[in-house]
Amino acid sequence: MNTHRPLDHATALALADERNTAGLVDRAGALCAMGHANAVSYSRKVFIPLTQLCRDVCHYCTFAHPPRKGEAAYLTADQVLDIARAGAAAGCKEALFTLGDKPELRYRVAREALARLGHATTIDYLVAMARLVFEETGLLPHVNPGVMTRDEIARLREVSVSQGIMLESASARLCEKGGPHYGSPDKDPAVRLECIDTAGELGVPFTSGILIGIGETRRERIDSLLALRDLHERHGHIQEIIIQNFRAKPDTKMADAPEPDGDDLVWTLAVARLVFGPSMNIQAPPNLSPGALRPLIAAGINDWGGVSPVTPDHVNPEAPWPHLDALARETAAAGKTLVERLAIYPSYAHAPERWLDPAFHTPVRRAIDSDGFAKTEKWSPGSTETPPTLFHPYEEAATTGALSPILDKARGGNDLSEADIVRLFQARGGEIAEVCVAADAVRRETVGDTVTYAVNRNINYTNVCYFRCQFCAFSKGKLSENLRGKPYDLGLDEVERRGREAWNRGATELCMQGGIHPDYTGETYLDICRRLKAVLPDMHLHAFTPLEVWQGAKTLGVSVGAFLAQLKEAGLGSLPGTAAEILDDEVRAVICPDKVSTEQWLSVMEQAHAIGLRSTATIMFGHVDRPVHWARHLLRLRDLQKRTGGFTEFVPLPFVPMEAPIYLKGRARRGPSFREAVLMHAVARLALHPHFTNIQASWVKMGPVGVRACLNAGANDLGGTLMNETITRAAGASHGEEMPPEAMDRVIRGLDRTPRQRTTLYDDVPQDRQNAAYGAAELDPVQLPRARRYERPPSAGPNLLVRPGLDAAD
Repeated sequence: MNTHRPLDHATALALADERNTAGLVDRAGALCAMGHANAVSYSRKVFIPLTQLCRDVCHYCTFAHPPRKGEAAYLTADQVLDIARAGAAAGCKEALFTLGDKPELRYRVAREALARLGHATTIDYLVAMARLVFEETGLLPHVNPGVMTRDEIARLREVSVSQGIMLESASARLCEKGGPHYGSPDKDPAVRLECIDTAGELGVPFTSGILIGIGETRRERIDSLLALRDLHERHGHIQEIIIQNFRAKPDTKMADAPEPDGDDLVWTLAVARLVFGPSMNIQAPPNLSPGALRPLIAAGINDWGGVSPVTPDHVNPEAPWPHLDALARETAAAGKTLVERLAIYPSYAHAPERWLDPAFHTPVRRAIDSDGFAKTEKWSPGSTETPPTLFHPYEEAATTGALSPILDKARGGNDLSEADIVRLFQARGGEIAEVCVAADAVRRETVGDTVTYAVNRNINYTNVCYFRCQFCAFSKGKLSENLRGKPYDLGLDEVERRGREAWNRGATELCMQGGIHPDYTGETYLDICRRLKAVLPDMHLHAFTPLEVWQGAKTLGVSVGAFLAQLKEAGLGSLPGTAAEILDDEVRAVICPDKVSTEQWLSVMEQAHAIGLRSTATIMFGHVDRPVHWARHLLRLRDLQKRTGGFTEFVPLPFVPMEAPIYLKGRARRGPSFREAVLMHAVARLALHPHFTNIQASWVKMGPVGVRACLNAGANDLGGTLMNETITRAAGASHGEEMPPEAMDRVIRGLDRTPRQRTTLYDDVPQDRQNAAYGAAELDPVQLPRARRYERPPSAGPNLLVRPGLDAAD
C-alpha cells in the first residue's frame, strides 16, 4: 500500500544542500519500486518537426533556426503523412509533433507559408495535421507547440491524446540579459506555468519537466519541481516529469558552457522522485546519457520517454536513439523490464472519459493492457495467432528477488493480501518466470504431475436471454444486445437426444446452462434434470449458473435454498461457477448491471455448498477490469472456500472480444494479453493455495499453445472435451467445438505429464466409460429449433422478468 507522504516545501528545498547522493538514490529507488514495480516504460514514436522556425532565441538550441533560403517553413501534409506512415509501419503508436513557438509572430516567411497552406496560425496548421495523422494512420498525436492560449489548448485536445511544454526552469533570473532565455518571451516561467495550469483546468494529460545545467542553482531546480507539483496537486494532469540534461551544441551561444555530469543528473533525478513521490512518472532521455543508464534507473526513473525506430531526435541530433533491443538489455541489467506505453500514460488511459476527447476513447482502450501499457501483440483469447514470448533469457537472469517475500508467503500456505496479489499480477520480464516457477512448484506439491480432464458435453438449451450482459455474444434475438444470429430454444426431446449421444461417446458429465429465457421458470430447470436422470441415471448433471438458480427461485416464489434443494432432489449434481465474471460490483455495474451482484453470486454458492452441491469457480477477465479487481475476486473466492470447501476448481476464462457487444461498441479492451492470461493461472495457484486444489486452463480460449504455458504455470486440469462448445465460439473463438481424449492426451504427454480422465468431482472414471470415450463416433448434426417469437419484438409475456442486479430489495 502506498503510504508515502509528500515532502513539504521547506523539507524539499533543504535537499539542495544534501550531498549524500547515494542516500538520496536509495530512498528514490524504493519510492519508484513502490509506484511502478519493475517496469520502465517508453513510447515507440515517430518525430514530426512540423516547423523549425521559432520566435524565441534560446542560447542552447539548434532545433530552431531562422529561415533558410530554399528551405520550406513548414512540412507539407504529404511530408507529414510520409513520416507518420513510416512510423506506423515500424510499429510506432505515437506521433510526436514538436515545433517552434509562434514563428509567424517573428518571420514574414512563416506568415506567407501559412497563408499558402490555408491557415492563419501555426497552431491552426498543427490542429489540421494532428487530425490528419490520426485519421489516416491511427497514430496517437502528442503535441509540443510551445506556449498556448486556453482556446488553443482546447482545440488541440480534440486532436491529440496529450500535450506538453517543458518548464525548463521557474527562475526568472535566467531570462535576464546574459541568461540562456534572454530574448525569448515564451520562456518566461510565469507564462509557461500559466499555460500548464490552464491545461490542467481543461483536463489535458500534460508533459513537463526541467532542463538542468543552463545556469540554474540546485535550489532553483527544486523550486521548479515544486511549482510543477503544486499545479499537479491542483489538477492531477501532469503525467510525466522530464529531467533533461543540457548538452552543449556547436554554433550556439552556449557551445562552450559546461555540461552537467552524471552525478549531477543522478542527484536531480533522485530529488525529483522524492519531491513527486512514488506515483509520478519520472523520465530521463536515454540518448543523452549513453552507456550510463543503470545509475539513472537506480535514481528513481521509470520512463525513457519516446524512442523512435524511424526518425532522429531533431532536438538533439548529435545523440542518436538507442536501439530498442539494447535499451531493453540495459534496462534488464538494472533489474527492470522495458515496457512499451502509449503517448498517454496508464493512469490517464484508464480514465478516458475524464482525460480524452471522445474520438480517442475507443482507440486508446483497444491499444492498452490491464495496466494501461501498450498491448503490443496480435494474440487475443480464442484467436489462432501465435502467442508472444513471455520473457527473454536476459530478463530472467537479471531479476532482483523483489517478489521473493510474497512468493515465500504463498508457498507456505499463508494468505496473500490484496496488495500482494496485485504486485504478482504486475510481474513482467524475468519476474513472470519467478511467478510461474513458484506456482508450478506449488502445483507439483499439491497434485503431482497428473493432468486431469473430463469427457463431457455442453448443452446450451437456449440462446434467448433478456439480460443484457455487455460481454456476451452468445445470446441472440430482440431481447439481446447482440442482434445478429438466430435465437433458438431446445425442447426436452433434443436435450435428451444430446445427453444419450454423449453417454454413448463416453461422457460422464453434461454441462448445461443457457440464456435466461423469459418463458423459463424454475420448473423448466427441474424438468430438465428429471428428464435426463430418468434416462441417464449415472450421468452427472453439472448445470445452472447462480443467475439461473436465482431467477428460477424467484419465478417459483421460493427461497434460493429451497430451490437448490429441489434441484438436488431432481438430480442436479453440481453447479458451474459461471456468471461470476468479476466479483466486484464496480466492474459488474459496467458489464452486467442487471445480473446477480457479487454478494448474490456468493450467497447462491454458499447455500449450494451447504446442502452438498459442489461447484466450480470462474473469473472472466480482460475487458474493463484491472488487477485490483482480479485480486478482490480471488480473495472473495478464497474466503468462501475457507468456510465451505465446496469449490472443486478455479477456472480462468479470458475475455474473447471479437463479437462481444461491449468490444464492438468500443468500450472494452481487446481481451487480456497473453502475459495476463498465463499469470491469472499462476497467481491464482499461489493466492488460493492451499484452499483450492485444482486450477483449470481453458483450451477453447487459450488454444493448445496457451494451455501448455498454463500447465507450466500452476494449472493441472484441462476442463472438458465439451463436444458442443458454442458460447466461446459465438464470441469469435477459433479453437473448435471439441477436443477428444486422444487430443487431450497428446497435449498432456507432450509436456511429460500423465493424463487422467476424471469425473466432475475429480474421482476416477470407470474403465468402461474411458473405453467408450476413445474412438467415439462423429456427433450427429445438432438441431437448433428457432425461437421465432424472439425474432420479432416480444409480446408481453406472463412471467416476471427477474433482474436481481437492478432490484434493490434483493
